[in-house]
Order: sequence, then structure tokens, then C-alpha cells
Amino acid sequence: MHVKAEGFGKPIKFVLTGGERHEVVAFPEMVKGGKVKRQRRGRPKHRSRYLVGDKAYSSQEIRQQLRRSGTTPIIPKRNNEKRRGRFNRGLYRERNRVERLINRLKHYRRIATRYEKYAINYLAMLMICAIRLWL
Repeated sequence: MHVKAEGFGKPIKFVLTGGERHEVVAFPEMVKGGKVKRQRRGRPKHRSRYLVGDKAYSSQEIRQQLRRSGTTPIIPKRNNEKRRGRFNRGLYRERNRVERLINRLKHYRRIATRYEKYAINYLAMLMICAIRLWL
């Protein structure tokens, strides 16, 4: 389960992959969809200012794709990467909101234990839980 969340830790989009798949496989699908509601009046934003991710998303291709779209990547470098760039630790700490979101989703037993046999049914349950979190 891969989750795209807005700045306050509410879910926007879910992408399901196999348990043994790497997170980079789900990245193009995660970036495509989901609109973020503005705090004030106005149309929803399609593009975020920052994207905070863990080390699994640390690749030069992902960083370049994000920069081309106008998004600043806040992704720590892996230990084996040669180039070291600037890294904003203060914004990276906001990734805790996504971890707390996953914890809130797993309070629902059907999500935590994955009773559903098919991925489409599991995704439907995730959507129901997301609706409850938004309300």
C-alpha cells in the first residue's frame, strides 16, 4: 500500500502493489493523480510545492522528474550515493504525518489484516477508511 497525503496528513491517493515490489514502481502512478484542497478559497492544486519521501525514492531520475514539474524533492540520499546535495531536515520531519496516517488506517481491522482476497476490494476498503478520516 502506497499513500499520497496532503500536508495535514489526510489521504489523497492510494496505489496498491505486491508486497515484494519496490516503492519506485508505484511512484509514477502516485505523482499523476490527486488534487490538494487549498487552505483558503480557490481551485484545488494539482501540483505540490514539496514532495517528502523516504530513502526508497532516492534516485536521480525521480529527483529530475520532480524538479521538471516544479516540485522540490525532500528525499534523503542513500549511503551508497556519491553526490550529496542540500537536504532540509525540518521539512523531512513532516513525513511523520504520513506515518501517523498509516497508523490511523491500520486501526481498522480489515486494513491491518487485509481480509479481502482481491486488491480491488482492499482498495475499496481503503477508500471507505479515507472518507471516514476526511469527515
